[in-house]
Amino acid sequence: MTSFRTGAAASRASLPSRFGGRLSRLTWVDVVVAAAVLVLLYLVLRVGQGTTVRFSTSRSAKVDTDPTRLPYDAARSLLRMFVALTASTVFTFGYSYAAAKSRRLERILIPTLDILQSVPVLGFLTVAVTGFIALFPGSMLGLECASIFAIFTSQAWNMTFGFYHSLTSLPRELDELSRSFRFTRWMRFWKVELPSGAIGLIWNGMMSFGGGWFFLVASEAISVNNKNYALPGVGSYAGAAINDGDLGRVGWAILTMTVMVVGVNFLFWRPLTAWAEKFKNEQSEAGELQRSVVLNFLRRSHWPQLLGRALRPVGRGLSRAARVFGVDDRPLNVDPARRRTGDITFALVAGGLILWGLFDLGSYLHDNTGLGVFGEPLLLGLVTLGRVIVLVAVATVVWVPVGVRIGFSPKLTRIAQPVIQVLASFPANFLFPLAVWFFLKTGLSINVGGILLMALGAQWYILFNTIAGALSIPTDLREAMDDLGVHGRQRWKRLILPGIFPSYVTGGITASGGAWNASIVAEVVTFGGTTLTATGLGAYIAKATASGDFPHLIAGVAVMSLYVVGLNRLLWRRLYRLADTRYTL
Repeated sequence: MTSFRTGAAASRASLPSRFGGRLSRLTWVDVVVAAAVLVLLYLVLRVGQGTTVRFSTSRSAKVDTDPTRLPYDAARSLLRMFVALTASTVFTFGYSYAAAKSRRLERILIPTLDILQSVPVLGFLTVAVTGFIALFPGSMLGLECASIFAIFTSQAWNMTFGFYHSLTSLPRELDELSRSFRFTRWMRFWKVELPSGAIGLIWNGMMSFGGGWFFLVASEAISVNNKNYALPGVGSYAGAAINDGDLGRVGWAILTMTVMVVGVNFLFWRPLTAWAEKFKNEQSEAGELQRSVVLNFLRRSHWPQLLGRALRPVGRGLSRAARVFGVDDRPLNVDPARRRTGDITFALVAGGLILWGLFDLGSYLHDNTGLGVFGEPLLLGLVTLGRVIVLVAVATVVWVPVGVRIGFSPKLTRIAQPVIQVLASFPANFLFPLAVWFFLKTGLSINVGGILLMALGAQWYILFNTIAGALSIPTDLREAMDDLGVHGRQRWKRLILPGIFPSYVTGGITASGGAWNASIVAEVVTFGGTTLTATGLGAYIAKATASGDFPHLIAGVAVMSLYVVGLNRLLWRRLYRLADTRYTL
């Protein structure tokens, strides 16, 4: 016993010396990294103080468009974007895993996801603003939460669809590896499933972040029930400058947005995409890899190693705690009769809740406007549906070849990534001055020009997912095609199209939903005293939201959900099944 105490004491005595030895090896790189982290934490705390100031719902919103406020406004917008991205990532893991692992939950969660991605941001805002203001009375935190929730709804669905598909199309050899080693479900997720879907998750996260920028004006300058609410941010600044017709200050907002997007890409997304190269499922390494100055700088620092050692006990604890979830693919001896009984019970409960919700909705509309309120949005939805179909078809023809070219060339990826980020993140509202001038000058109808504005928020889903699909194609397969002399049309038929098809379907389904959402800001274009309104369901919903007409708003959102779910069921879900059965690596 004495020797044990002596050894333990010696071990404790050696800990400071070992830690001190590590600190003695710290270089100027470590000092710079530590200083950068401390500055970042200070800025987050400093900017976060503005989220809890007093707020009165009776006071009309007034946005200060002094250009000197733009740095602070940019910091507030960035904070909201990253909080929403964190929430979207957590939601993605939980929702995707539940849908992929439970046959019963999948039948409810995936159609629900179709509906959620079809509900426009303004539809969520109408409920969110009222609810969060009531939850945090007299505080700006209520509006902040409503804005973050709106940004979350523009980010989460694309990430969730992409990660769900990566879970359901796990490469066969990785699945067999997990089963043969009897990994726990936590180990399978952390060691197999998450690395396998990392590339697609990061690129979809990048695209979702761009989608958040696209709806920044709508989420920071909110008009609900004839009341205007505004938060400090680049979106509300740009919205106020556009309403005032001040082109100079719109230009300052555009410049600020560009700097923000390029900075976030350089400091955050480029290191992540370069780091994710390690997760490619291939036997031979690519001749040229993606590089990142920031990632190389962090790899020269000792802080990641020290942090990893410090968190190692936490990881072991989580791994032990996760054993309660059981071993991967543990045999289940379930009686077929009990399974059928469970399926019937689940269907009755779920169906009963859905029918109750539909009956309650129908009763509300019947008492206020009558069920005839659905007639106009159903007809207007056909017009918007035509725009969506044209947009997705043209975007497929244009961006799939471009995405493949970018994904196959690391050098081109480094050049194109920040450019695409800027284009994908550019809110349509920022182009309203140019759009109004162009439409009036050329005589182009907003009914046609609205497709161009919708494309700003939807086409990039196809491009980003195509790039992610091309990056996921193993280098050894591409080299094999080169050795066999397979080029041109045969290369597309045998390698490229099968390789990118699952990712393209994810991009297509989210581009379709994004186009419906974008129609709300693209079918009503305002600059100064000029307003151009297209015929379509998006304009119908925007008008109902601004006037606080809840029955018509509910009818418009319900019809939009109906169109999106119908299109997904008839087209995209069938393509998903085709991708799962024929085109998985």
